[in-house]
Order: sequence, then C-alpha cells, then structure tokens
Amino acid sequence: MPEFIIDILSPKANFSSDVQSMFLSTDVGQSKVSLLKSFAYFCLFLCSLILINNEQRVKKVLTLMLIVGSLQGLYGILEILLDTKFSLIFNLPISEVATGSFVYKNHFANFIMLCLSAGTGLIIASLNNNQSMSGRDWSRVIISSLLGNKALVRICLAIMVIALVMSRSRMGNTAFFAALTIVGIYALFADKQRSKGLSILVISMIIIDLLIVSSWFGLDKVQERLVETSLSQEGRDEVVIDASVIIADYPLMGSGSGSFYSVFPSYKKADVYPFYDQAHNDYLQTLIEYGFISFLCLVAIVLLCFTSALSVIKKRKNAMYKGAAFASLMAILGMLIHMSVDFPLQAPANASYFIVFLALALISKANVSKKSRSRTSTRIQNGH
Repeated sequence: MPEFIIDILSPKANFSSDVQSMFLSTDVGQSKVSLLKSFAYFCLFLCSLILINNEQRVKKVLTLMLIVGSLQGLYGILEILLDTKFSLIFNLPISEVATGSFVYKNHFANFIMLCLSAGTGLIIASLNNNQSMSGRDWSRVIISSLLGNKALVRICLAIMVIALVMSRSRMGNTAFFAALTIVGIYALFADKQRSKGLSILVISMIIIDLLIVSSWFGLDKVQERLVETSLSQEGRDEVVIDASVIIADYPLMGSGSGSFYSVFPSYKKADVYPFYDQAHNDYLQTLIEYGFISFLCLVAIVLLCFTSALSVIKKRKNAMYKGAAFASLMAILGMLIHMSVDFPLQAPANASYFIVFLALALISKANVSKKSRSRTSTRIQNGH
C-alpha cells in the first residue's frame, strides 16, 4: 500500500524506509500464513451452513464430535493409567497430566469441553417432552435410558469428564462446569414447555460428574491448583499488562495477524522472563493483531450465533435443533470463558470445532424460522 495510507491507518507500522513499510502488518510472512488459515476456517463455516441442512445431518455431526472426543479422552486417560513414558503421537515425555494427542494440556481440555457440549446436546435432543407421564412411564424411560443409546452417550460423557479432570486444567474444568450450569439454568427458566427430564439431566450431570466421577480421578488436585493460584506466582497477568500497551500503538488495523510473538518482545518489561509467542488471552491477542475494526466484526458474528441459539431454546420448535442450540451455547460460553486466560483458538482443531458450533447455532435458528413460516402460510391459506 502507498506509504501515506499506511501513515493514516497504522502509523506505527511504518517503522522503516524499506519494503516492510508498505504493509500494514509488521510480520508479513506470518500474516500470509494466517490468511490461509482464516480462509480455510471461512470455507469450513460456509460448508457447515450449506451441508448440515437437516436433522439427520445435525445429529451425525454432534455424534461424530462425541465419538472423536471420547476416543481423544480415552487415549489421554490410558496414557496416564498405563504409566507410559512417551506419547504415541509425538513421542513426547508424559507427566501425570493428560494431554491426549495435543502438546498443550489446556488445548486438550478445551477440545474435550467442546466435545462434551456436543454430547450434552445429543442427550437434550433425546429427552421425552411429555410432562404428564405416570410412574410406570417414567420407569420405562429410565430402563430404556440405561439399556439404549442414551447409556452409551452417558458413558462417553463420563469418559470425557474423567479426561478433562485428569488434564488438571483449571480454566478448562471451570469453563465446562460453568457453561453447563449457566446454560442448563437458562433452559430451565426460558423453556416454558420443558420436560422433567431436562431438570433431572442438568442436576444429574452436575452431581454425578462433579461429585462422584471426577472425585475418583483427581478433581481434588484441580481444586488445589485453583486455590493455590495467585497473581504473584502467575506470569500471565504481567504479559497481559505489558501487551495491552501494543493496542494503543495499533488501534484500528492491528499489528498484523500472527505478529504477536515478534511484536511483544519490544514491549515486555524485565519482570517477564520467559518467551511468550501467545498472549494467553485470545481477546487481547485478537485486538493486538487485528485491531478494533476486525475485533468488533468477530464479536458481532459470535453474538449473532449466541443470540440465535438462545432464541431456539426459548421457542423449542424441534428437539434436535434445540439440542444443537444447547450444545452451541455451551461451546460458545465455555470458549469465551477459556479465552480470557489462554489461547484455545490458536489450536486449529479447537478453532474448527468452535466454528462448526457457530454454524450449528445459525442452522438451528434458520430451520426453526423456516418451520414457523410454513405454519404461518398454512394458517393464511386456511383463512385463520
């Protein structure tokens, strides 16, 4: 771009007289890589909107996420329980913390949280909507749940909860249980036609997973890490403080996608000793690299998907779409919580699943609206 445009949009980017001054990005190579990634994510988003166009495909997508998460969680658990020295995937040393096929435990925990959201959505979609069932009917429902597909889903959820706890990720565990509780409470109050099964499901998942299953596999160690966490021992807060100054130098257009690792060293103070290639806060890193304009666009997209999922749960037009909306709400809320202290969106697997959940929220809303329009047109044709 011409130099005078660079001076207007991002004066700090024009830091020298060589060819680099003709770009808005301070790291052109990394920005090109980020461009390819962003284009791939955009194509994934479009493909999801186009191809996941009915209830069967929504169910298949959620089921696939459940299976992948269960296999990932089982692999992470077995590596710890079998006391292997090196991982099968990257041949990395294994500690007492489960990481699955991921290098970073928090990325593993975030991925499990997303897959848990998909499994919870499947169970929500399979709930019986009848509120006036007799005792015999309830016994039949319970027996069928124990012997049918719901039992397999619950087993998969239990495996993933164990893996999540064994990851020892503080915010990963907090994000999942907070998202489950908040979305569950919202569904209980917003859905006027809710079944008793929804109340039982939310309560049982919190009690069984949190108090029983998790306590057998090290939930107390996660609690200890949460209690022992202090700002004096953590270096992430100092990184956030030092990196916040970068926003003032690149407010509108940012320093360029993928440029944090090369920009931050000149801003960090002497009390930050390690090398940080990520900000450990995706909100801050997005603002630094993309600027306020792009950041607000991304916020608007997420808010649109979030509010769409909220309306689907409130209107309760279709069980499968309601389950998909519940899963999307859990995934979005859990991701928003985890992003505040880490960088889960920097992992391609996590970012891809998150994008699919955003698409599922819009798909659920679009299909609900389509059905509502068809009913309205029928009434008009009948003269009502």
